[in-house]
Amino acid sequence: MTDNEAMTQAAPADAMPLFYSKPEALNPVRHGSLGLTARSDFAFARTAHAIPVVASEMPAAMRSYPIVFIGPGKAPVIITGVRQGENLFVDADGRWTAPHYVPAYVRRYPFILAEDPTTSGRLTLCVDRSSERVIDQLMAPFREDKIAPFFSGNEPTEATKQALAFCNQFQIDFRATREMIDKIDAHGLFAPRQSKVTLEGGEVLNLTDFQVIDEPAFNKLSDEAFLDLRKSGALGLLYCHLASTNSWTSLVHQASLRKAG
Repeated sequence: MTDNEAMTQAAPADAMPLFYSKPEALNPVRHGSLGLTARSDFAFARTAHAIPVVASEMPAAMRSYPIVFIGPGKAPVIITGVRQGENLFVDADGRWTAPHYVPAYVRRYPFILAEDPTTSGRLTLCVDRSSERVIDQLMAPFREDKIAPFFSGNEPTEATKQALAFCNQFQIDFRATREMIDKIDAHGLFAPRQSKVTLEGGEVLNLTDFQVIDEPAFNKLSDEAFLDLRKSGALGLLYCHLASTNSWTSLVHQASLRKAG
C-alpha cells in the first residue's frame, strides 16, 4: 500500500484484539506484586488509525471522528488517521489531543474480558502483561508516578474492581451494538464507500475498504422497517454515524496540524 492510500481493514479472526499482545487472567498468585501506573499514557494507540467504538459513546465520538464500518461483520470504528499506522490524536508524548473524546476501547486498556479455558470458557478479567503501564511494585521506589496494586493479599483492590466493572459494561455495550448492526444489516442499509481527503498543500489521500449507511436506502424504508429499527434501538447509532460525516473536516484539520508541526 502506498502513502496515498489508507485502508481500514478488520483483523483476522484468530488475531489478538487491537493493542493486546500478552493478555493474562488476573490472579493473586501470578500478579500479586503487580500494579498499574496512574499516569495516563496513550502511546500504545499511536499507530491506530481506526479504533472500535460502541453505540453508547457515538454521540460523544461523532463530534471528533468519522464513524464507519469495517470487515465482514461491519464493525463500527472511529477513523483517527488518514494514513495506515498513524493516529493523528496521540502526540509524541502519548497524550490524547484535547478536547477530543477518548474512546472506551482505549480507556479500557490494558484490561480486557476474555474466555478462561480453566473455567469452562467463562469470561474473566485479563491484563495485557506487555503493557508499559503494568509495573512490579518492587519498582515503585524508583518511579515518580504512583502505582495502584492489583491485589491486597488475595483480594482484588478497588482499582481492579473498577477495571472489572468497566470491562463488564463495555462487554454489555459491545453486544448491544452488535445486535443493532445485525438489525441494520438485515434491512440492507450498508454500502461500500471510498473517501478522498485533500490535505493542505494539495496532497490527496484515498481511504478505502469501509462501509457506510446508504442514506437514500434508509430514507426509502417502509414505516414498518423504520419502526423495527426504532424498537431495536438502532436509530441512534444510524443518526450518529450520518452526523459524523461532518467530522472528516476535523480529521483533515488534525492532519494539517500534524504536518505543520
